[in-house]
Amino acid sequence: MTRKLFWEDAYVREFDATVSSVDGNQIVLDQTAFHPRGGGLVGDTGTLGRVKVLDTIKGAGDPIVHVLEQTSVLAVGNSVHGVIDWDRRHRIMRMHTSAHLLSAIFNKETGALITGNQIEPDKSRIDFSLDDFDREKMLVYCSKANEAIAKNPPVKTYFMKREEALKIPGITKLASVMPPDVKDLRIVEIEGYDLQADGGVHVKNLGEVGKIEPLKFENKGKSNRRMYFTIS
Repeated sequence: MTRKLFWEDAYVREFDATVSSVDGNQIVLDQTAFHPRGGGLVGDTGTLGRVKVLDTIKGAGDPIVHVLEQTSVLAVGNSVHGVIDWDRRHRIMRMHTSAHLLSAIFNKETGALITGNQIEPDKSRIDFSLDDFDREKMLVYCSKANEAIAKNPPVKTYFMKREEALKIPGITKLASVMPPDVKDLRIVEIEGYDLQADGGVHVKNLGEVGKIEPLKFENKGKSNRRMYFTIS
């Protein structure tokens, strides 16, 4: 199992690790600050030594796999220095926390759940289970999100026993996905606004998000409304 340094501190930009396995251009380390693709988030990029990391993915089981630009010259047991593409990662963190806030406000106002999402550095999208396609109301919800950002509450992460977490209403806002079947669930809390089971990277304070800027709303069929947004 790879030690997830990004769970301990999402702001770690550089780290040292030992190579656990090598398969062509795919490397597994004993620990990493690179967050893998999954749950709608894109994977981190950066460098391992002098080689570019093009993507980070989840391997079979629980390892985190670093996909390199070229076949690795590293061998099992070698030490390597990793560096995150921090500007890109920080925008992903801001985008992800924004998505949690939006999902919480849409859920509070309408009961909507998330039916799909894609969190990327420049533009993200969320699909909501909404009966009505009302752009004006959705813009109001975005304004409420920005009002919350201006108050700058803390964003906390911690672990909770799964059976206790599942007793909390709204602990997941995904329409068809349950939290992973593990003993302890990782919880992300935007104080005063949201509590969700989540394994991704987030900012420490909501004000760090900046401002949510809605870009486009689409009607994607019966009870499915899509929102594109960015941050500034």
